[in-house]
Amino acid sequence: MAGHSKWANIKHRKAAADAKKGKVFTRLIKEITVAAKMGGGDPGTNPRLRLMLDKAREANMTKDSVQRAVQRGTGELEGVSYEEARYEGYGVGGAAVMVDCLTDNRTRTIAEVRHAFSKNGGNIGADGAVAYLFKHCGQFVFAPGATEDKVMEAALDAGAEDVVANEDGSIEVICAPGDFEKVKAGLEKAGLKPDAAEVTMKPASEVVLAGEDAEKMRNLLDALESLDDVQDVYTTAALDE
Repeated sequence: MAGHSKWANIKHRKAAADAKKGKVFTRLIKEITVAAKMGGGDPGTNPRLRLMLDKAREANMTKDSVQRAVQRGTGELEGVSYEEARYEGYGVGGAAVMVDCLTDNRTRTIAEVRHAFSKNGGNIGADGAVAYLFKHCGQFVFAPGATEDKVMEAALDAGAEDVVANEDGSIEVICAPGDFEKVKAGLEKAGLKPDAAEVTMKPASEVVLAGEDAEKMRNLLDALESLDDVQDVYTTAALDE
């Protein structure tokens, strides 16, 4: 069981992303640049770049912005060089938090991340402190009201590993990261459009927080999300509304 507050958490994340549209573009530009640098500028042979280009289209980024990001990654244009950094720690109630960053200055980034943790009741930990609590996977989430049988049939036919019906009525489809595009295409072919779809770090289990603890945890997550170098924040906390 993935947690009764799954859909509430997804809605909160979507709302937070919409409220920071400018930052969404900045994050995508960084991701596209790094993906092109690591795997080349051809999305046909670079799955990570292909996924980022899909996200850019969904966010309505201009083609020029996307193209410049690819060219900076492949070295055709000069630009800032970003490197990946991951920081791990704990928030309220011992809930695990993992923060993925793209940065041109690790000293600045770790200082900002550490400050966000300490200011909001959390503690940053050593490398590997909480990573084992998460699974790297593709995740599709359907809002309450979707037809479980239809989702399950299409997802499993497309190669998904699991389909989970949550207590709040939402449905999750889980697949291997490398099967993300295949499962997405299978769902679309069946006329199913997930309300959230991403390659993510899914918690193996969750720590349910309510009331004041949930508010404190949300403040920590929002503080981390607001940092310029932060790309993604993952947590084992399930925040009850």
